Amino acid sequence: MAIEGALQDVSLADICQLLGMGMKTGCLSLTDRSNFGYIYFQKGRVIHASVLNRRDRLGELLVRNHVITRKALSEATAEQQQNKNRRLGEILVEQEAISEEELQRYIQMQIEEAVYHLFAWTQGAFHFDTDQMPEEEGPYLVNVPPEALLMEGARRVDEWSLVEKKIPSFDIVFQLDKHPDDSDEDVELTKDQQKVLPFIDGVRTVTEIMDEAGLVEFETGKALYGLISAGFVSRAGERSTSEETGGDEALQQHLNVGVAFYRSGMMEDAGREFEQALQIEPTQARANFMMGLIAFRRGRLEEALNFFGSMPPGAGNNYSVYRNTALILEMLGRYDEALQVLDGALVAKPLDAHVHLARGIIHLKRGDVPASLDALRLYRTSADLKQPSPQYYAYTVLASAVGGDLEYAVAVGREGLGHYPDSGPILVNLGQVLERRGEMEAAAALYKRATHSNPPLPQAHKNLGDQAWAHGDSEGARTQYEKAVKLSPRLGDDVYLRLGTLAYKSDDRDVALLLWRRALDLNPANEAVQANLEMLSSD
Repeated sequence: MAIEGALQDVSLADICQLLGMGMKTGCLSLTDRSNFGYIYFQKGRVIHASVLNRRDRLGELLVRNHVITRKALSEATAEQQQNKNRRLGEILVEQEAISEEELQRYIQMQIEEAVYHLFAWTQGAFHFDTDQMPEEEGPYLVNVPPEALLMEGARRVDEWSLVEKKIPSFDIVFQLDKHPDDSDEDVELTKDQQKVLPFIDGVRTVTEIMDEAGLVEFETGKALYGLISAGFVSRAGERSTSEETGGDEALQQHLNVGVAFYRSGMMEDAGREFEQALQIEPTQARANFMMGLIAFRRGRLEEALNFFGSMPPGAGNNYSVYRNTALILEMLGRYDEALQVLDGALVAKPLDAHVHLARGIIHLKRGDVPASLDALRLYRTSADLKQPSPQYYAYTVLASAVGGDLEYAVAVGREGLGHYPDSGPILVNLGQVLERRGEMEAAAALYKRATHSNPPLPQAHKNLGDQAWAHGDSEGARTQYEKAVKLSPRLGDDVYLRLGTLAYKSDDRDVALLLWRRALDLNPANEAVQANLEMLSSD
């Protein structure tokens, strides 16, 4: 029997309590104007919940909390698109990007946050269908008693009534008037306030701050509320959604639905909506930007550049366009163009230290070590930088070593590991410097640590394989090389050359042939591989 009514008459907390006490099984659907959410119950316990258009999809939640990398999410999403029956979390666990325990914890967090969000709805309608369950191949499920959510939900509703007086919209832009460190009083910030503080720049909206900080809506709003109340932060403006569409409702609808699909990881559906938006307005900034991001995630780099280039000058978030464009150009090896684009990013945000970091990395890739070290130094000495990123340490170790200053490379690497002891790139780069100094055992210890980083680094396995090879440990080399190419199939032709050699020595000529051909595919100019293949063909 269906149950329905208005949220003005019965609160969601009362409904959940009723369904919990009645040991009900089914789906509670809720609507509030254009918003839609649902909570699934099984024998009175919450097993799943979601809200349309919320930025709490599992993949994005894991990236924002730095549990997985954006690259790991893109690879898992691409595999999921090839096999629609596989779950994203299942793929991430299989790829060892996340443990099963971590995955379950974030799934529960995602579901609980959806329920807490729904508790704030005081308008709209609800409808409960008995015995309705999520699809078998659908979302992950949990098992949470509703009473465990009611108290926290009620607390959040009370606190949010205060927060929304100062933050009525997540489209508002806030600016930092005074840094807490500069206050005459001893200010103790919460962990969430420490996370949002670096991103309050007078440019980012609350939504963008939330994404950058890796928090959810309630945590972000509460953190900002405290900073606003203390006088450190004030409102700088608001981005109006109608400004970007000129009031065209059909265009705005395509943008809204497209963004919702994008946040859900449904790239094909998102692309269809943005394409329809571009049919209405070919130069529409948001649609071109989002199509660029979709193409980027799919590895269609030139296509992404075309979309970013179709945006009208000065439209949208210029800084984000510059940074994404520069990253694509860097990946394409067009380093001089990437540096020119970063000049624009520096004009858009003159005080952003991360532009200097990006320039340092690109200069190193193009072989200009002095320019790389200068840019990295500018990043390190930026006034607003509290602690350098792992990237800074990894690339500074590498640049210093290439420049011949091994002592400084080691000092920087050890400082970096003091802040980021599990950073794979720092561990590997520092290990390579120690190898150059002849400290082989110390280097091996760092490589082994890097194999357990999240995500594990294929280069660490390759370096361990190289050490085993140098010591004549064929089986040890084979094991490490196989792990390396499993993590990164295009790691390098030298790995496949040695794997082929090991197979040949074991009288496995067919496997040796396959491996050497793979090496030649990666590097057609590899003379050693060519000689080995000629040897096989002449036998």
